[in-house]
Amino acid sequence: MTNTADAGTELPATTGPVLTPADDGYQAETSGFQAGYTHRPAVVVGALHAEDVRAAVEYAARQGLPVAVQATGHGLSVATDGGVLINTRRMTDIRIDAAARTARVGAGVQAGALIAAAAAHGLAPLNGSSPSVGVVGYTLGGGLGILAREFGYAADHVRAIELVTADGRLRRVLPGDELFSAVLGTGGNFGVVTALELALVPVTTVYGGRLTFPARLVEPAVEAWRLWTADLPEQLSSAISMLTLPDIPQLPPHLRGQYTATINIAYTGTESEGERLVAPLRAIGERLNDDLRGMPYLESHGIYRDPEQPHPYTATNALLSELPADAADAFLDATGPRSAGGPVVAGFRHLGGALGRPGPAGIAVDGREAAYVARAITMPQVPADEVRDRLDGIRKPLAPWTIGANLNFLYGGGDFADEAQTREIFGPATYDRLAALKSKYDPANMFRFNRNIRPR
Repeated sequence: MTNTADAGTELPATTGPVLTPADDGYQAETSGFQAGYTHRPAVVVGALHAEDVRAAVEYAARQGLPVAVQATGHGLSVATDGGVLINTRRMTDIRIDAAARTARVGAGVQAGALIAAAAAHGLAPLNGSSPSVGVVGYTLGGGLGILAREFGYAADHVRAIELVTADGRLRRVLPGDELFSAVLGTGGNFGVVTALELALVPVTTVYGGRLTFPARLVEPAVEAWRLWTADLPEQLSSAISMLTLPDIPQLPPHLRGQYTATINIAYTGTESEGERLVAPLRAIGERLNDDLRGMPYLESHGIYRDPEQPHPYTATNALLSELPADAADAFLDATGPRSAGGPVVAGFRHLGGALGRPGPAGIAVDGREAAYVARAITMPQVPADEVRDRLDGIRKPLAPWTIGANLNFLYGGGDFADEAQTREIFGPATYDRLAALKSKYDPANMFRFNRNIRPR
């Protein structure tokens, strides 16, 4: 393609579409699931394969432009203005090696497609809660999935990475390579990943679903769940979320506008043992919903039932060393229906188990000693400064127990230039190592993914 940009420079020659803001289709190519923050690049490349990605990176390097990447747009933290956006949603190749229990996935593959492909061989990926999330972006952020306590972070199960670095080289990197460990846990940040090879696990069924409690039982449910998680097998992963349901006609009248608590369960043991383990939760009292059951892993998206339609959102989180009653109470006060600042979807996820054990050497997923992660999602209907103040106010009461943050659960509201935000995610030694590698592989700081890691 030989179109020219506004500045008179030739656009990259690719097989896939190349668009500028004046072109039809530009908005569709830059839009994603995150509707609150949208990339506004000077050029967007709809990559069909790794060579298209390489051409786009070479073009950006020649022009001195920053590069952003988007497949589904779920995890957008910082919108890129005036640079090159590489849209990888068309790169959807999946290859399953059933004997090796691995999958090679292109950069545009969504979790639901990989789940279906793996299930045909009696296997499962270590996916997150939403089937429409991109596998690559989720894994590069660490990948805290629905079976995480049993199998650990998805990033720990990567076998190979194919990526284009700032010098325009297409590389295949393996465990033990310094670039391999730098890419995993940082959201990419060192190149544009075109494919991952991932280990799969022999899971075909899961016992799980949701228990939802009404407003009068929200606090008792949080306390019961907190105590219950103190002694659980690693095969059981769970979370609890609190939110005020919208007052919309799609909901039954008795649920509209009600403040609720929902406990999410995923257990890879038998259904009978799952029933025994969750009995203390059912003893909390009246349930607005109780759909716990044994299910094919293909139906595991029903455990969380994440929203399916694009919408605006921001989110923060805090990795917690423990979850005493004081911390849970403070979080409820900061996020409940009587808190200032508008509606919040808030909750805790139980960590530990395999998540607490060391991962492959050098992988940039820190905070493994955390016992829980607290999350809060807001709707950015106010100026950006007020959004950040709101998120900071939610985290502040948790400060005595906070040991870091999880990259996967930071959405929107970010400032690419704010180094302090990035340092929250990594320990000092990890950050210094990554900054040195950034100087080696991306000295011009071309790649603008999630939170910035500055070259030294």
